[in-house]
Amino acid sequence: MIAPVVSMVVVALLLWLAVWSVVARDAFLAVAAFVAYGLLLALVWVRLAGMDVALTEAAIGGGLTGALLLGAVGRLRRTEATLSSEHASNGTRIVAALLALGVTVALMIAVTMLPQQPPTLAPLVVTALPATSVGNPITGVLLAFRALDTMLEAIVLVIALIGVWSFAPDHAWGGRPGPRYSTDPNGILAYLARVLPPLGIVIGIYLFWAGADHPGGKFQSATILAAMWMLVQMAALADTPRTDGSGIRAGIVVGPLVFIAVGLFGLWTAGTFLGYPAGWAKPLILLIEVALLPTLVLVLALLMNGPPSRKTAP
Repeated sequence: MIAPVVSMVVVALLLWLAVWSVVARDAFLAVAAFVAYGLLLALVWVRLAGMDVALTEAAIGGGLTGALLLGAVGRLRRTEATLSSEHASNGTRIVAALLALGVTVALMIAVTMLPQQPPTLAPLVVTALPATSVGNPITGVLLAFRALDTMLEAIVLVIALIGVWSFAPDHAWGGRPGPRYSTDPNGILAYLARVLPPLGIVIGIYLFWAGADHPGGKFQSATILAAMWMLVQMAALADTPRTDGSGIRAGIVVGPLVFIAVGLFGLWTAGTFLGYPAGWAKPLILLIEVALLPTLVLVLALLMNGPPSRKTAP
């Protein structure tokens, strides 16, 4: 009896936060509502037994994306006063409302037209999953049955980082992104930056190690490790890295390169790009996971840092 009531309360809170994040006039309040929405949505996925999705939503949807939006709000504060004085005309508001209503109605109609028993490949995946020797079905699907999608996602992240770096001024190219943080060495932020990273590193490594057979994996682990690295930077315990370092650039591209190499190995041995020869599936999947971890950690942290802005000595 209690579970349905709790579910209804959570759904009501989700809807309220979603509406608030759209209608809030203050950008900071809108982002705060969005972050709360992401964390609450993670609890919904836990309720639906989707632990991997819950970890991803909490780490990326509620955490990393929220941090990016907060950074954007901070950069836009100086223009917010000018923008707040500009008001859309009534005609523009009516057109926007009609477009939003049209999209909502179209989605509602599409949902009602779904078949009672939608087509699914789940039975085939369950049957074929033991051949990968991977206990976590999410990892098996992402790196066996949808390996091409996962490889392209990693490549897109690297391309996104290159796009961010392209905004760097010429004099700062190859330098350090973001400002040099300055905080009280005895303050709460510095204290947290000394206490939390060891715990965060252990949790991140555990999620990575357990990801092959239990909820977790490279994406969740990389998000936690990147967050710990950024916390140390924000507490001024370490500076942001130079973007022209060979080690940094090698770490960024190692994941996609190893992924492509494994795909070519499968083409040579199994006759299919990203195909795994018999008995090699789990070792190759673990190799891809190990190679992608530094790529994801570096890309996520460097995306948060922004384009290079300071040319400093190596």
